[in-house]
Amino acid sequence: MAKKAKTIFLCQECGSTSPKYLGRCPNCGAWGSFVEELLKDDKPTRGARVSISGERSKPQKLAEIQQRPVPKYATEIEEFNRVLGGGVVPGSLVLIGGDPGIGKSTLLLQVSTQLAKVGKVLYVSGEESAQQIKLRADRIASEDAEFYLYAETNVNDIRMEIERLAPDFLVIDSIQTMLLPDIDSIPGTVSQIRAVTAELMQIAKTNEIATFIVGHVTKEGNIAGPRMLEHMVDTVLYFEGERNNSFRILRAVKNRFGSTNEIGIFEMGAQGLTEVTNPSEVFLEERLQGATGSAIVAALEGTRPILVEVQALVTPTLFGNAKRTTTGIDYNRASLIMAVLEKRAGLLLQNQDAFLKSAGGVKLNEPAIDLAVAVAIASSYKEKGTNLTECFIGEIGLTGEIRRVTRIEQRVGEASKLGFTKIYLPKNNMTGLKAQKGITLIPVETLSEVLQKVFK
Repeated sequence: MAKKAKTIFLCQECGSTSPKYLGRCPNCGAWGSFVEELLKDDKPTRGARVSISGERSKPQKLAEIQQRPVPKYATEIEEFNRVLGGGVVPGSLVLIGGDPGIGKSTLLLQVSTQLAKVGKVLYVSGEESAQQIKLRADRIASEDAEFYLYAETNVNDIRMEIERLAPDFLVIDSIQTMLLPDIDSIPGTVSQIRAVTAELMQIAKTNEIATFIVGHVTKEGNIAGPRMLEHMVDTVLYFEGERNNSFRILRAVKNRFGSTNEIGIFEMGAQGLTEVTNPSEVFLEERLQGATGSAIVAALEGTRPILVEVQALVTPTLFGNAKRTTTGIDYNRASLIMAVLEKRAGLLLQNQDAFLKSAGGVKLNEPAIDLAVAVAIASSYKEKGTNLTECFIGEIGLTGEIRRVTRIEQRVGEASKLGFTKIYLPKNNMTGLKAQKGITLIPVETLSEVLQKVFK
């Protein structure tokens, strides 16, 4: 008598299981996320890692393992190399996520054509045909003999082609379209994503194939699928931007081979993505003379200082509760700064609507932007503009003090390079700071002191 197949219900958001259907996942709280899946007792079990050459991995003593330098293949896109930590590492597994149409496939196609000059590239697409990719490649990149296209979703077939071609670089576009026939579920489910990623990780690690995986994102902006996906890979990159803005930001949130704070800035054009080598100049080029509610901050993204314009608009509210809106600036940080302005600087903001944004679509998260945000709010409230050559750096405490920030030399150097002549900075940062020609450093201790000097 045949055994009755067992089924479970699996949450597509977090991967938790249940013997029966639940409308709401008790683990992550998602609604309607449970999908029925079949359990098979005769699922194949996988043994030790086996490379394409047939070698099986064996345990080794730590002292016997020979340390060797990790090579990195640098592309012609310096912004991409910076985010990866210097270049592409053989055997690494890189996950790139982003909104639909943001340029993930375009970026990887440009990178792949450049990597094809130093090795063999296999580009696997489960979303587009080879003809569609060829049309885009003709527009943005040059052809290369060692660049292979393969439109397939079956991972078993993909593995066979990898064994035949033995590529140095592999691109999977995208992980949500890949399918392992051994798993009884549709592509994109938690089971399929987990199994396919494990298969790709085994291929990458045992054969030292640098692998790039494209991942879809949810409406909240997180990579779709189980959170385990981000834990399994070596590097997680997010490609960010707005559809009505030509600038794109590549941000590393996990990187086993480099810094997790680096960003790369690109501009989308008819010929694909071009890197922005001097983002500070780009973000400041449209600033208006004498405009109120504007202040410049030297923010730090990884090891790179970037000058960004912080804008604020303060208007009397028409309703009982004042409205607060932020774009590119943390909402809670803006609310805290406005509370300090009201309590320590005497600005009556409780009956004022406030709208804040960072120009150019850059997300500012570090504490050093506090002083620029406060000056921009005060400028709009007082209807007095700031000088175009003034820059503001500093963290604001709850008692109104201006606290020191990190890497002040790099911030001052970037401001000096772009022609700024006056910088307001924390007094405690002046220790050991060398004066630079043509720029005046103004040390400040309190927020009230800054506002008094700026708006005399």
